[in-house]
Amino acid sequence: MKNQNIRLTQMVTSAGCAAKLFPFLLSDLLKDINWFSNDNVIIGFDCCDDAGVYKINDNYALIHTTDFFTPVVDDPYTFGMIAAANSLSDVYAMGGTPMNALNIVAYPQKEDLSILKEILRGGNDKAKEAGCVIIGGHTVDASNIIYGLAVTGYVIPKNIKSNFTSQPGDRLILTKALGTGVLNNCIKYDKLDEDIYNELVNSMTRLNKYASDCMLKINANACTDITGFGLAGHSMQMAKASNVVFHISVYELPILSGAITAIEKKMLTRADKSNRIYTQEYVINEGNIDEKLEHLLYDPQTSGGLLISVDSNDTKILLQELHNAGDESARIIGYVEDSSKYKAGTIVFHF
Repeated sequence: MKNQNIRLTQMVTSAGCAAKLFPFLLSDLLKDINWFSNDNVIIGFDCCDDAGVYKINDNYALIHTTDFFTPVVDDPYTFGMIAAANSLSDVYAMGGTPMNALNIVAYPQKEDLSILKEILRGGNDKAKEAGCVIIGGHTVDASNIIYGLAVTGYVIPKNIKSNFTSQPGDRLILTKALGTGVLNNCIKYDKLDEDIYNELVNSMTRLNKYASDCMLKINANACTDITGFGLAGHSMQMAKASNVVFHISVYELPILSGAITAIEKKMLTRADKSNRIYTQEYVINEGNIDEKLEHLLYDPQTSGGLLISVDSNDTKILLQELHNAGDESARIIGYVEDSSKYKAGTIVFHF
C-alpha cells in the first residue's frame, strides 16, 4: 500500500452499524408506503425480520439481504472482512445458506485506490470462507467510505428461522459478547490494548455460520441477529413479532473485554440514545440499575451474534453445541413468557 499510516476511521463521520438511520425515524418512513407484494413473498416488511424471503417452490426459497457501513477499524483488509461477515449474518439468522453476493462500494477516488483493493480483498476472503461467490457490484465516488454486500441465499421453506416464532417457555441464547459499539469508538477516538483489539476483531470477523448450523441441528424456534439497534432493539422486534415477552438477566450477558472501561471513558455512540428512544415504550427494568451495564443493552453491535429462542428442553444441548463449534461466548441470557402480564414486545431487563 502507498500510505501505511492512513486511518480509515478518521476518514468517516461515524463508524459501523452506529451509522444507521435512527430506528424510530426508519419506522415512520416505511409504514405509509403501500409496498407491492405477491403470494411468493414469505417474509417482507411486516415483521422487521432480518432478511426478505421469496418462495421459488415448495422446496426452495431465496433469502435476500443487504448491509453496508463505514469503517470500524483502521486496517482496510480487516474492515473488508468485518463488513462481509456482517452482511452475511442476516442469511444465517434466517437459517439459510449464502450463495452469491454483490459488492456495494462508496470510496473517494482521489484517495489511494490500493486501500480500496485491500477492503475488497478482505471481503472476498470472508465470503470465500462462507462459500459465497461475489459475482459483481457497484461503486460510487463519495467522500465517506462505505463497504458491504448484497447477499442472496437459499433455504428450504420449512426450515426458515424467523423472528416471529418464539414460543412461551423458550430460553434465549446470545452467541456473541456485547460491546462492539463502544470499543469501535475507542479505535476512532482513543486507543485499545492489543489483546482487547484482537478479541474485538475476532468477534466481528467470526461468521454466524457456525452458530446457525448448531441452531438448525437442534431445530430452534426463532432467531435474529443483534446489530445496529442493539440487544434492546432487536429483542423488542423479535418479542413484538412473536407476540411474547422477553425476560433478560443483565448479569448473564457476555461482554467483550474493555467494553466497561470504554463506557467509563464515555465512548458511547449516538445510537445509545436513539435505541433508547426506539424501545422506551417496551423496556421495563427490574432491580437496581447498573448504568454501565445498561449502556450495553443499547450499544449498536457491528457483526454481532445471534439471539436464539429455543425450547427449554433443548437449551443445554444447543449451548454445548455452540461451545463445541467455537462460539465460546454463547450464554443463556433469559426466557420467553406469554403476553398476559405485559404487552407483547416488552423486554424485562433484570438487574
